[in-house]
Amino acid sequence: MIRVLILLTALISVIKGFTSAPSFIYHPSTRTELTLKQGSKTPRWSSSLSASKSTSKQLKREEWADKRSTTESTTESNTALQPCTVVGGGRIGELLMSSSTDNKIIGRNDDMDNLPSGPIYVCTRNDALNDVVERCPSDRRGDLVFLQNGYIEDWLNSKGLSDNTQILLFLAVTAKGANPIDGVTTVNPEGLTAVTGKWGSDFKARLNSMNLKCNVLDKTTYDKKMYEKMFWICTMMLVGAAKGCDTVGDAKRDHGELVGEVVSELAGSVSEIEFESGLEDRLNAYTDVVSTFPAAVKEFEWRNKVFYDKQCTIHNGLLEECVEKGVFAFP
Repeated sequence: MIRVLILLTALISVIKGFTSAPSFIYHPSTRTELTLKQGSKTPRWSSSLSASKSTSKQLKREEWADKRSTTESTTESNTALQPCTVVGGGRIGELLMSSSTDNKIIGRNDDMDNLPSGPIYVCTRNDALNDVVERCPSDRRGDLVFLQNGYIEDWLNSKGLSDNTQILLFLAVTAKGANPIDGVTTVNPEGLTAVTGKWGSDFKARLNSMNLKCNVLDKTTYDKKMYEKMFWICTMMLVGAAKGCDTVGDAKRDHGELVGEVVSELAGSVSEIEFESGLEDRLNAYTDVVSTFPAAVKEFEWRNKVFYDKQCTIHNGLLEECVEKGVFAFP
C-alpha cells in the first residue's frame, strides 16, 4: 500500500511539472518552435518567434535570395566565357557583346585578321554574308556562326559551310540597348531559341549568362525548328502586310483563320519533314510574346521566295495583294 502511495505521489509531481512549464516542439517544415502554453492542450505559435504568416514570408524571401544569388553568380561568370568576335553592331550584335568584356566587335567591312580564337558571331543582314565569308581567313571560316533569319541552307552548301554553327533566335530586341524579349511562351516554357553545331554550348552559355534560354539541338531537329520559324515569318509578316495590319499581333487577332490556312499550306509544301502536332499553337504563342513587332515583308530572296517557288497558292495570292497595295515589289 505504501508503495502505491509513493508511485501516485511521484506521478502527480510529474503532471504538475508538465503543466507549469512551457514545452517547445520543433516544427521542421517551418523551422519554428511550437510552444505548449501553460494549461493548454493545443500547441500555439510562440509569441517570441514569428507567426506562421511571417515565417512563410521569411521562407519566400530566403528562396528569392537564393535565386538572386544564383543569378548574380551566373552573371558574374560572364568573364569566364572565352572572348568571341561579333560581326555587326546592330541590336543583336550589341546584345552578344554584353556577354563578356573581352569580346571584340567589327563592322561588316572591317578586316578579320587577328581575331580572338573563339566563335565569330555573324550578326549582319543576309546581303552581307558573301562579303563576310570572303574577308574571313580560310582557317577561321569554320568558326563562323550564323544568326540570320530565312533559308540559308543552299547558300551555306555553296560556300562549303554546311557544318557551321547556326542559330534560330526567338527573341526580340526592340532597340539598341533595350532589354531582350525572350521567346518563352505558354506552349514552350523552355524557350524557342535554338542552336546547332560546334559552338552551340558557347552560345547557350552566353544567353544563359543574360538570363535568356537556349536549346542545343542536333541538326535534324534544328532543321524542323528552322522551318517552323520560316513559317512564322513568312505567314505573320505577309498576312499583316497584305491586310494592312501594323503588327503581327494585329494580324493574329484580326485574321487568325487566314493565318492558320497559310501556316498549314507552307508546312504541307515541305513534304520531306513531318512536323510535330500543335504547330499553329506554337507559332501563335510566340506571336503573343512579340505581338508589337511590325508586320512587313522583308528579304524576299531568303524568306518568302522559298514558298513562292513552291507555288503555294494562298501565300502567293497574298504576295500579289501586297504588290497591288504598294507595300511590296518583287526584286
